[in-house]
Amino acid sequence: MSNHSTIPTSPGGDPLLVSLLLALALHALFILGLGFSPEEEEPLPEQLPTLDITLVQKTQGPPPEEADYLAAHNQDGAGNVSEKIKPRLAQEARMKSAPPPEPAPPTPQVLTREQAPTRVQQTELAPRPAEKRPKSAAELINRSLELASLDEQLKQSLQAYSKRPRQTFISARTREFKYANYMNDWVAKVERVGNLNYPDAARRQHLSGNLLLDVALNPDGSIYNISVLRSSGHKILDDAAVRIVRLAAPFPPLPGEIRKDTDILHITRTWEFLSSGLQSR
Repeated sequence: MSNHSTIPTSPGGDPLLVSLLLALALHALFILGLGFSPEEEEPLPEQLPTLDITLVQKTQGPPPEEADYLAAHNQDGAGNVSEKIKPRLAQEARMKSAPPPEPAPPTPQVLTREQAPTRVQQTELAPRPAEKRPKSAAELINRSLELASLDEQLKQSLQAYSKRPRQTFISARTREFKYANYMNDWVAKVERVGNLNYPDAARRQHLSGNLLLDVALNPDGSIYNISVLRSSGHKILDDAAVRIVRLAAPFPPLPGEIRKDTDILHITRTWEFLSSGLQSR
């Protein structure tokens, strides 16, 4: 009877075969790793720029009970720091990296009125008008009566102005025929009467001189007024000229063509008292 030894086998396969295959694989990797020498890689720089990226995923869960900051979506937050850091906007980061602003120009110095080299006159502001209270009925009635009285006075003034006599002034320089013709006849009569009634006191004292006389005539030729506009320097001559004009009155009535335009005609002439007599110019 011969004794035969048997190696028990596991249900999963031969363990010796498996061990042999693993050993062959390890040896092959070892041989291949020693046979190839890859190109040397360039050394990496000591510090490479890094970029921290925080990924925020929109969650469908409930919002946090206490929010630290406002954000586009509800999130619990994450990070690698223990302190809470407030997010910064890109504009704030750009402002920090931008060059510093130029210094502002110096503020102009304001001088007071005492310090200024030339004193400036200040314009006083007008006080604000007080609010007008509504007028009572009695005040409105009095105001209406005042306006009515003023209106009546204005009407009376206009009527008086319209009834005021129309006055016309002529002199030796007047050339219009209707006035010049009447004035020449008037002057001739005054000179004739004046030479007949020349003042004796002026002849005795050998006085001479000239004066400017204004004679105003009514439409019927009577005297309205006599005024000495410029004296001769001798009261005897001034009074004599006025007396001569009154002696020569009344004068012929004003012609119809003159009366259409005037109610009072002023004749202004210069009268000369000479040794030879009285004459007008």
